[in-house]
Amino acid sequence: MIPEKLKSGDEVRIIAPARSMKMLGEDCKQIATERLESLGLKVTFGKHVLEADETMSASVASRIEDLHDAFRDKNVKAILTVIGGFNSNQLLDYIDYDLIRENPKILCGYSDITALSNAIHSKTGLVTYSGSHYSSFGMKKGFEYEMEYFKKMFFQEDEFEVKSSEEWSDDLWFLDQENRNFMKNDGMFVINEGEAEGQIAGGNLCTFNLLQGTQYMPDITNRILFLEDDNMSGNLFFVEFDRNLQSLIHLPEFKNVKGIVLGRAQVASEMNREKWTKLIKGKPELNNIPVIAGADFGHSTPRIAFPVGGTAKLEAKNGEIKLLIKG
Repeated sequence: MIPEKLKSGDEVRIIAPARSMKMLGEDCKQIATERLESLGLKVTFGKHVLEADETMSASVASRIEDLHDAFRDKNVKAILTVIGGFNSNQLLDYIDYDLIRENPKILCGYSDITALSNAIHSKTGLVTYSGSHYSSFGMKKGFEYEMEYFKKMFFQEDEFEVKSSEEWSDDLWFLDQENRNFMKNDGMFVINEGEAEGQIAGGNLCTFNLLQGTQYMPDITNRILFLEDDNMSGNLFFVEFDRNLQSLIHLPEFKNVKGIVLGRAQVASEMNREKWTKLIKGKPELNNIPVIAGADFGHSTPRIAFPVGGTAKLEAKNGEIKLLIKG
């Protein structure tokens, strides 16, 4: 079930299923709203986006109300999450999945929103999206690539090819919008060669794994997994990612996974081409599927949007990569 694409005049609802919009500075909110409006979109907000308790989130009831209101409102064509966090999975038992199934529309966010996007896809068949938060649109500089792929994903019907950005950043841009640190992007690289085509699942790996053993975990049979993680584990990223990936590999249906696309790691993770290759090559279960790394998604910027439940075609041969996405 693929939601309708956006067009000028459509309404986009901002909700906070993880952390509150109270976290965002006024400049970030102003830039984000103006940038979305520059696409011809009407920006509206859930009733509870500014509520925040000691965890900087609204109550479960408030977050569920805003989620349901956004899907129920016939004028709303897309839902963007404010920002990530740690507790979107608190909502899963309280969601009216029939309501969502009967009112299919775009839902987009990344990081902790991985729990929502994959659970909703699993329970309803709706294609959901890993991509920019509302807060992402508040980045003053270096947003051009992200905006380009947002438009490719949400305004165009056609399949598109993912090309690497020319530069990337892992700075705390929201603290200083003027003085930014951009680095040359070496781009995607091949670890295991091969060809694959299948539906996409995944997102933030540690959040995705929270769904294992629950009714909300997507069946990963014949999927291409898009996986990334943040820098919370610092220089222990390698071992944390390794064991989280191994947990997925232990799922019975993993034997039918078609391929893996790994998002770019943050600077503090201390990952490079050699470490990614060592991690993947250390898993014989992956020997017969294509694996690429360094794609533009995850917790550094910029990032593409990709469809959970949409399709990907991956060719990784002779060091060359072709990645096509539709959904």
